[in-house]
Amino acid sequence: MPCLRHTPWCAAHLTLHQFAESLGAAIDVKDDLTCTHSQEVAVLSRHIARAMGLAESRCEAIHIAGHLHDLGKIGIPDHILKKDGPLSNEEWQIMRQHPAMGYSILKPVQALTEGERIADMVLSHHERFDGGGYPNGLAGEAIPLGARIIAVADAMSAMIGHRRYRQEDPWEEAVAEINRCRGSHFDPAVVAAFLRVAEDVGNKIAARPVACQKATPPPAPGFQPLADSLPA
Repeated sequence: MPCLRHTPWCAAHLTLHQFAESLGAAIDVKDDLTCTHSQEVAVLSRHIARAMGLAESRCEAIHIAGHLHDLGKIGIPDHILKKDGPLSNEEWQIMRQHPAMGYSILKPVQALTEGERIADMVLSHHERFDGGGYPNGLAGEAIPLGARIIAVADAMSAMIGHRRYRQEDPWEEAVAEINRCRGSHFDPAVVAAFLRVAEDVGNKIAARPVACQKATPPPAPGFQPLADSLPA
């Protein structure tokens, strides 16, 4: 159902979207290397959801969750979040807390815990289809569909973006890596939908304006497998 302007429902929906977009931007500006990440994840997630034929209201909920997926990183110390090299085991355990932190922040907001349960998508966006993810080790359809969609969008944005510990990967190689990891990291149905829109979305991503000043990453070897490059 389209949003009809000047109706109470539409006003509430727009306010929620603006709230999510602002919070996502607040996290992204903590790091000059990820300053467009939440926006990219939100946009790509909506493209995938639409390619799967989901109702527009559900697509918008997934889009909002995409903006909010890394909200919990507000609780991660900067020396971990901005570390130039690989995280230690102890630092990694702290970083892995960010989905639960984000859920805790969003849980008091009734609109985010009812209906499409946006907060649950945030909590589960690092679960893996094969059960090897976190924080709860969910597998298959036990993972909310929105979280399965965001997982693909999150990985794509991370692989094509600058990081302190690695250079960005070409769009085509990142797409191939997503496809390689279908059934393990990612829901095969979500990957199939992503592949249907990948070329179109890739052209839009390539044409996007530079929204922030990105620092120069250290030299890195060529393309890295997804197991080594998945977003934290």
